[in-house]
Amino acid sequence: MSTAPNPAPAPVLPDGPERRLYWAVADCWTIVRRDLLHLAKQPSIIAWQLGFPIVSVLLFVYVFGSAMDVGAGDYESYALPGMFTMTMAFGFMNTAMAVVVDKDRGVTDRFRSMPMSPSAVVTGRGVSDVLHAALDLLVLVLIALAVGWRSDGGVLATLYAFALLLLLRSALIWVGVFLGLLVPNQEAAGNLFAVAFPFGMISSVFTPPSMMPDWLGAIAMWNPVSSTANAVRDLFGNPVATGGSWIEENAALMAVVWPLVVTAVFLPLAVRRFQRLSR
Repeated sequence: MSTAPNPAPAPVLPDGPERRLYWAVADCWTIVRRDLLHLAKQPSIIAWQLGFPIVSVLLFVYVFGSAMDVGAGDYESYALPGMFTMTMAFGFMNTAMAVVVDKDRGVTDRFRSMPMSPSAVVTGRGVSDVLHAALDLLVLVLIALAVGWRSDGGVLATLYAFALLLLLRSALIWVGVFLGLLVPNQEAAGNLFAVAFPFGMISSVFTPPSMMPDWLGAIAMWNPVSSTANAVRDLFGNPVATGGSWIEENAALMAVVWPLVVTAVFLPLAVRRFQRLSR
């Protein structure tokens, strides 16, 4: 009778930075596997999280698309890269909800009581959410291709555009981790949609800021979501409608700078909040 092979024993390392690094990576991967197994056993989560962007794609392409004019090519090619960006931006809600569920169920405290790397819970959540976001983005792109969207940029430009989308998502993971550790329960986490909705919608996702009232357009221009949306439109070779402002003309630069700033602010906040749990 065959038996499952025993896992390979961990290497014996002397105390020091190498040993700490090894266990930080190993424990991080354990958390990632745990999160991915939960996802595989609950595919309805993927369907639920993709429901809103998929409905939005169909709505704006087939219902509103013929009536929208952004002054820079067809609306479908303008809106779909914005939809990719909005999906990545709204992803921090999924992170926050997953973190608060683990916290409410005592899973986080159980991890903290185990002999594991203190950083593994936070970094494992980050890695698994990036992998989840890549899957969400793949499904959304396939749907966009099915309704007629195409990238007219080169292969490298297209891949770089997808990398910028995942960079935005990876930065916002730390916002989600921090908020998930900050809110007291799952009901309060549900109210975070009031933060996510204007963050994603007051941007260039669906309409150029230059077509908005001046005060609202200024907010939309400086929204990190707008910088990523405009940068990926340009890389995809899709229409980019801008008002000539500095922030819009330098979207490719700001699509990198904004995620780095968000990470620099919220990663330390998330780690500090995690360390303060149960104190």
